[in-house]
Amino acid sequence: MGENVVTGGGRSPSGWKLWSLPGRVRFLVLGVDLLAFGVLVLSARAAPTPEQWVTAGWLAAAALPHLHASHLIERRRRDREGTPYVDLCSVWIFAGAIAVPLVLELVLVAVIYAHRWVLVNRFDAVRPPHRTVYTAATLALAAAAAATVLRWSGVHEHLAGGARPGWADLAAVVAAAAVQWAVNTGLVGTAIAWTVAVEHPRRLIGSASDNLLEVSQLALGVFVALALLWWPPAALLMIIPTFALHQCVQLDQLRLAARTDQRTGLLNAIAWHQQAELALERTRGRIGVLMIDLDWFKRINDTHGHPVGDDVLAEVATVLTRTVRRGDTVGRYGGEEFAVLLPDVDEAEVRAIAERIRVRIRALRITAPTGEAVTLSATIGAALDPSTAPGAGLDEMIRAADDALYAGKKAGRDRVAVAGC
Repeated sequence: MGENVVTGGGRSPSGWKLWSLPGRVRFLVLGVDLLAFGVLVLSARAAPTPEQWVTAGWLAAAALPHLHASHLIERRRRDREGTPYVDLCSVWIFAGAIAVPLVLELVLVAVIYAHRWVLVNRFDAVRPPHRTVYTAATLALAAAAAATVLRWSGVHEHLAGGARPGWADLAAVVAAAAVQWAVNTGLVGTAIAWTVAVEHPRRLIGSASDNLLEVSQLALGVFVALALLWWPPAALLMIIPTFALHQCVQLDQLRLAARTDQRTGLLNAIAWHQQAELALERTRGRIGVLMIDLDWFKRINDTHGHPVGDDVLAEVATVLTRTVRRGDTVGRYGGEEFAVLLPDVDEAEVRAIAERIRVRIRALRITAPTGEAVTLSATIGAALDPSTAPGAGLDEMIRAADDALYAGKKAGRDRVAVAGC
């Protein structure tokens, strides 16, 4: 996992953005960098054997072609990230923690991130060198912690000696992988928490899919290490599945981006319509549709600026996702309008959910950069099948909810209006 915080810097040391970081963040970054360098110096006291150099060479021969071939994908992935970032190097780093001496493992980390800087990070003005160095230092310390667990448990000597691994070896490898993940995630999460505002602490450790990806890499790293210790040329074959994993991750991100509204994180209008159609087909009970429009939203943009308007949209999206039921489909329909599909509801539930949304939007208080409070209200139109028309399709229900919405606007706004009532 890599870091996705802080912004660019100048070329001269005095102009580096490192010095503009908050004091405790600067202390953390420099402290981690110096600690990683100290670990490297201490590990260099034990000179690797020629055989260990050969093993490290095979590992580099597998890692660098994969990283080079995937650097364009990596650059596109980073352009879309706004959260803790999984950069798909752990497969090689964890393999090194198992198969090579610590000093060679730390050199490998340095080479990987120097390569990453040259081909990816240096093209991005918002990712200055100190971020790449910090990311490399966190992974170096994480790998050192994992290697300590493996050497304390005797796994490295056991595997290097050609012995057949047992359950105790497997447990030690799993523990080492957990330690590597915990150290890296803890250091990256701390830097993020001290640098930017985070909506929820869970975002500091990444999403469930991010962590599943990290676990998958660590598992692949075990097989790379076994190949390095028992049949080194076979490690080169791992270039294929790791590159395929890279491609799959990018495709998943592209699919998600195509379905997601970038300002709110909700489904966009097309994706919401598709999702709602599927929900409509699966539902046997009555269906409700809510069309939610923010009152006087243009005034907010004109008075406070579009960045404040974007903040309003994001806050309203949060209210919607926290207010609807599990299984309801929420999307941004366009501009300041949102849509919600409510399966298996009756009229009383539709009214109750819509009113709860209206009240919570009314209770939102957003502060503009000038310090002025931005107040909100919303008008909500609701339609219910079969009240709208027996067997009505989604488009008919949307039109009915829209008609109810505009009736609510004409009646004075900040209210819930139900079609046919």
